[in-house]
Amino acid sequence: MSWLSALGHTARAGFAVERRRLEPLSALRGALGLAFVIGVSLWLFSPAVAASSAFGAYQAAIATFQRSWRPRPQLALVSGATLGVSTFLGYLSASHLALFLALLATWAFLSGLSWAAGPTVGVMASSNVAIMLITITLPSSVAEAAGHAAMSLFGGLVQAALLVLFPFRRWRPHRDALADALAAEADYARRLRHDPHADFDPEPLMEAREAAQLTPREHRHRPAELSGARGLAERIRPVLASLADPALGAPAEGVERDRVRELLAAAAAVLDAAARAVRRGTPLALDAPSVATLRTPDTGDVLTGPARRAALRLKALLGDVIETADPAGRSTAAPDAPPQAAARADAVREEATRATLARTQEPGTPQEPPAPGAHTAPPPPDEPPHPVEPAEPPAPAVLHRPGLISLIPVMARSMRAELRPDSAILRHAVRVTAVALLGYLIGTLLPFGHGYWAPLAAVMVMRPDFSRTYSRAVARFGGTLLGVFAATGILQLTEPSVRVSALLAVVCAALMYLLMRTGYAVSQFFVSGYVVFLLGMGGEEWTQTVPERVVLTLIGGVLAMASYALFPAWETPRLRTRLADWLTAAGRYAAEVVERYATPAGPDDTRVRTALLEARAAHTAWQEALARAAHEPVRSRGLSRTSADDAEEAIGAFSRAAMLMEAHLPERGAVPVPAAQRLAHALRTTTERGARDLRDRRVPQWDEVRAALAAWDGEGVPDRVVRRGAGMLLAALEQVSEAAEESPSFAESRAERAAGE
Repeated sequence: MSWLSALGHTARAGFAVERRRLEPLSALRGALGLAFVIGVSLWLFSPAVAASSAFGAYQAAIATFQRSWRPRPQLALVSGATLGVSTFLGYLSASHLALFLALLATWAFLSGLSWAAGPTVGVMASSNVAIMLITITLPSSVAEAAGHAAMSLFGGLVQAALLVLFPFRRWRPHRDALADALAAEADYARRLRHDPHADFDPEPLMEAREAAQLTPREHRHRPAELSGARGLAERIRPVLASLADPALGAPAEGVERDRVRELLAAAAAVLDAAARAVRRGTPLALDAPSVATLRTPDTGDVLTGPARRAALRLKALLGDVIETADPAGRSTAAPDAPPQAAARADAVREEATRATLARTQEPGTPQEPPAPGAHTAPPPPDEPPHPVEPAEPPAPAVLHRPGLISLIPVMARSMRAELRPDSAILRHAVRVTAVALLGYLIGTLLPFGHGYWAPLAAVMVMRPDFSRTYSRAVARFGGTLLGVFAATGILQLTEPSVRVSALLAVVCAALMYLLMRTGYAVSQFFVSGYVVFLLGMGGEEWTQTVPERVVLTLIGGVLAMASYALFPAWETPRLRTRLADWLTAAGRYAAEVVERYATPAGPDDTRVRTALLEARAAHTAWQEALARAAHEPVRSRGLSRTSADDAEEAIGAFSRAAMLMEAHLPERGAVPVPAAQRLAHALRTTTERGARDLRDRRVPQWDEVRAALAAWDGEGVPDRVVRRGAGMLLAALEQVSEAAEESPSFAESRAERAAGE
């Protein structure tokens, strides 16, 4: 993409306005906290102290709107406390330019490096540095600076207290995350009916996992229906894919395929009903046709082999979903369902429990491993089935989220890990530091009197990637220009008093809280009005604030954009590395799955789960890098777009084959497959070697995997799952090599090596 096209795209993205669900009660709560802090400060102190405390309360409220699963009161307290410390230290050093520049450089560098700990930490740190540049100009003595710092902390305390007193559907984000995961599984089941190889985006599952990480206090107060369903959704996905896939499941056409389509439709209906129940906190409503499909007793006779095992496991998992989504047993029929539907829902629960606890050997297939949770011999008809250990052990009840104190060393390790020359986060920290210092010096030399606007604008718009930095710079200038002129017009027409200015500032803040997620330009419009009214409350004339705000904001935006052009961290040249990282993680996941056939440990093995999560994270990092690189004004020096798409499809097929095999992992104590151990070792070593080849622009080779499969004599292989799954893994790896061969950069590298030889 050329520079002109890239600038046009970022400008359009900066001014884009999105339709988002608004949170008026949360916006009102933040505005009330801000109004309370300003009112107390005006009553007890001066307008200058009120302006300083208002920034603390304002920033604390913004922190609570960040995308974080950590308890919101903690975010408000941390924001208020860090801003208070920054204000006090900044004022102490402000009278000595060299000392203040050293402090500003340190604060700016740490704020840029804090993006390694996550976007929430990065946004809060950048905002604190920017607001500190304003608040240090308000006190006139050390005692006043301490008072202003205390009022910033007071603003954070007020916002935290309001969050505790008025939580406003505190568990709604967690409910939405879990419901989105279940709804995504339902949509996946529907698409599998028509496309057995349909793709699945794991982002809802990853989001639900993040939401499931709770502090001990949150765990004690968590609604019952939020416990366990996320783990069930994780285990249902491979079972759905395995049931639908013709290679390992039912044939592509025929009676078995028709029954599979019916089961997939019923599973989608149950998952959708569970998603609605979790999202709304209402009883589970199941429709009669889906209940009847799951209750049909001849499924085990229609389906055979791996498809039968997958169907039984799916029935057991759906029963667990019903139990989890409706722990009180309040399930009802759909409005148009007959009265017997509720009883049938209870029957589904009982049938699912029996499918998990009662083992039956499928007749006619002596080498077929028993179905999940089945007895080796059926009990006599007049005896109840003997209970055994369930085949699907429940997932851990809670994923613990570390507290703030224990999080400090984790953040420190993340930031220290980015102190390397090729780190994009380190380059961002260096850019932020240089721009903050240069912007402050330029603002100081200009005859405006409020030089902090230039570094403030630069720090607030800068992000580690190109697109967001440029789009935010354009949006900030446009929003600032419109907001400043609108607020100035109001000041000229009304000439408000101190209290009226404070009220107008609170109104602007409330509108900003309400609309901040619709677009950066929209939020900056109201932020500019908030600052104009707040400084007017403190005695600033509009003739002072308007020209300097517009000109210095433009300077800050230009500095931010120029810094990225001069010292970039382009994603395009690193695409090969991202792809190699994904291949390595996918290879570990496949190796863990295959190795479980050699050493059966049950379908709930934590090593497989850990490898799967690492592969998902690597896949997400690849997709994000690909999206960022698509809008960079850089000539491709890594993978061509076609080769990147082909390689992504190949590694996705490789991961999918491993997932299909995961759906049929043998129970603990089952007959092992000795040859799987050699294949697992070959997958692990060759994918690591192949990743190095991709980084060095060489075509990966998979001779060790071919040798492992060629030496496979089939002894101990119970059915087609292991053999066909292994063949699918090798075919996907060969597609990776084909994609690399088609890339021009790999061809150039081969030509250079051939010339050198």
